[in-house]
Amino acid sequence: MDRETRLKRLRFRAWHRGTKEADLMVGGYFDACGADWSEAEIDWFEAFLEEQDVDIMAWAMGVVAVPARWQGPMIERLKVLDYVKIER
Repeated sequence: MDRETRLKRLRFRAWHRGTKEADLMVGGYFDACGADWSEAEIDWFEAFLEEQDVDIMAWAMGVVAVPARWQGPMIERLKVLDYVKIER
C-alpha cells in the first residue's frame, strides 16, 4: 500500500476510536505529527492503534507507566498533549 493511502487509513482509525476524548487525543496527535513520520514511525503508530483507548490515555496522561514496547520519542510527543484542540 502506498504511503498516502496508508496515512489516510491511519487518520480514519485515529479519529474513530470510540470515545470523543480518545478521538481528540489520538486523532489530534496524528494530525499534528503524522505527515512528517518516517516509515518506521508509521509502523509504530499502526501497531499502537491496536491498544485499548483507556491504556493509551493513561499512558499519555502519566497515570500508568508506559510499557517498554511503546517507550521512546513517539510516546513522549503524544504525552505533551499540546495538539488537542477543543472547540467550544
